[in-house]
Amino acid sequence: MVEPNLSILKGRDRGNWIRLRTLILLRWGAITGQLSALMVANQVYDLDLEYGLCLLVVGISVIGNMIAMFIFPENKRLSETENLLMVLFDLLQLALLLYLTGGLNNPFSVLILGPVVISANVLSLRSTVFLAVTAIVAVTVLSTAYIPLRTAEGLVMRIPDLFIFGNWVSIVIAVAFLSIYSRRVTVEMHTMSDALQATQMALSREQRLTDLGGVVAAAAHELGTPLATIKLASAELVEELDDRPDLAEDARLIRDQADRCRDILRSMGRAGKDDLHLRQAPLSAVLEEAAEPHRDRGKTLHFDFRPADGADAAQPAILRRPEIIHGLRNLIQNAVDFARDRVWIEAEWDDSRIGVRIMDDGRGFPQHLLGRIGDPFMRRRRTPEDHSQRPEYEGMGLGLFIAKTLLERTGAELSFANGHDPFLAPSEHPERCGAIIEVVWPRDRIDLRASGLPVTARNAPLEA
Repeated sequence: MVEPNLSILKGRDRGNWIRLRTLILLRWGAITGQLSALMVANQVYDLDLEYGLCLLVVGISVIGNMIAMFIFPENKRLSETENLLMVLFDLLQLALLLYLTGGLNNPFSVLILGPVVISANVLSLRSTVFLAVTAIVAVTVLSTAYIPLRTAEGLVMRIPDLFIFGNWVSIVIAVAFLSIYSRRVTVEMHTMSDALQATQMALSREQRLTDLGGVVAAAAHELGTPLATIKLASAELVEELDDRPDLAEDARLIRDQADRCRDILRSMGRAGKDDLHLRQAPLSAVLEEAAEPHRDRGKTLHFDFRPADGADAAQPAILRRPEIIHGLRNLIQNAVDFARDRVWIEAEWDDSRIGVRIMDDGRGFPQHLLGRIGDPFMRRRRTPEDHSQRPEYEGMGLGLFIAKTLLERTGAELSFANGHDPFLAPSEHPERCGAIIEVVWPRDRIDLRASGLPVTARNAPLEA
C-alpha cells in the first residue's frame, strides 16, 4: 500500500495554524491581570511601586494589541516566526514588569513559565529551546537585578537569599521539565492524530473503490437492454442492405461495436458485483484476495487453511469488509517486502475464534522495537539491504499502524513476534525465521453464521 502523503499535517507546519485573534485575546487577559495586580498593590497593600513605569510597560502591550487588531484581519494566521516573536514579546514584557516589582521576590514570577509552555505546545523545537533559554536568562538576571518592593513607610519587602535561590532553581527546573513534558505529550497527540487521519484516508479510498464498482455494476445492468436493441437492429439492417455493400459494412460496424461495449460492461460489471454485492466469502477467498496484488513480486506465497482439532471442517464465511481486506493486504505486503524467498499465510478456526498467521523467511522485526510495532510514524535506521528490498519505503510504522487500527476496528487482536532466537547463529535459524504477525478475531465478530446474520439476504449478487 502506498502510504498517504501527510506533509500538510506534520508538526513543523502547526506553528502556522494559530490565529492572531487567539493570541490577542490571551494578551488582553494578561493585561487585565497585570492591571488588577497593580491596582490591588496600590489600593489594598499600599505598596510604593514605580507605577508610572509599570503602566508604561503594560501600555506597550495594549498598544501592540490595538495595532494588531486594526492592521491585520481577524482570521490572519501567524507564521512560525510571527508566533515566536509574539510569545517572545510577552515573555520580555513580563520580565520587565517583574524587574519593576521586586524580581523573584514577587510571587507572580512563576508566570514566566507561561510563554515557554505555550511555545512547547505550538511551536517548533528550535523556537521552544530559544524561548526556554531566554526565560532562564531572564530569571537569572531577576534574581540579582530588580527594583525592590517598598511599603508606603519605606520598608523594603524581600525574602531571604536562600529562598531567592530556591525560587530561581524551581523556576529553571520548571521551565525545563514543563517544556519537555508538554512537547512530548503534544508531539505524541499530533503523531496519533496524523496516523489516524492516514488510516481514515486509506479506508475511505478502499470504500470509494468499492462504491465505484457498484456504479459500474449498475451501469452494466442498465445498459444491457439498449445495447441488445442496437445489436438486433444492426443485424436486421445488415440483412436488408445486401444490395448496398457500403451501408451494410456500416451496419456490421455498429453491430461489432455494440458487442464490444457489451463485453467491456460485462467484465466491469463482474468486478463491480464482486466488490459491492458479495458481502461474504470463505476465509480462504478473502485471504487470497488480500494477497492477490503481491503474487507476482518474485516471492512464493504458501497458503494453509485448516480447522482446529475437533472444529467443524467447513470454512467460516466471513464478512468482506474493506477494513479486513485492506488491513490483511497491508500485513501481507510487509511480509513480502522483507521476505527473502517465501511467505506463509495460515488460517485456523474453531467454534469461538478465527486466527490468521502471516510469516516470512526474512530477518524479522528488530528485537529492540518488538514492543513498539504498530506505533504511528515509528522510524528506524535503514540499511543498504533495506533500500534495495523496498526503495520507496520510509519507515515501518505508519503502514503497520493503519493495518493494526483497521483490523482492531473489526474486533481483531494483533501480536507481533520473530520466528528465531536472536542469540542463534544464522545457520541455526528455522525455515520460518522472519517476522510473525498473528491476527485473531472472536468468531461471532466476522463470521455471518456465528453472528446469526442472514447470509443469503446480505450476499445475493445482482445479475446484470
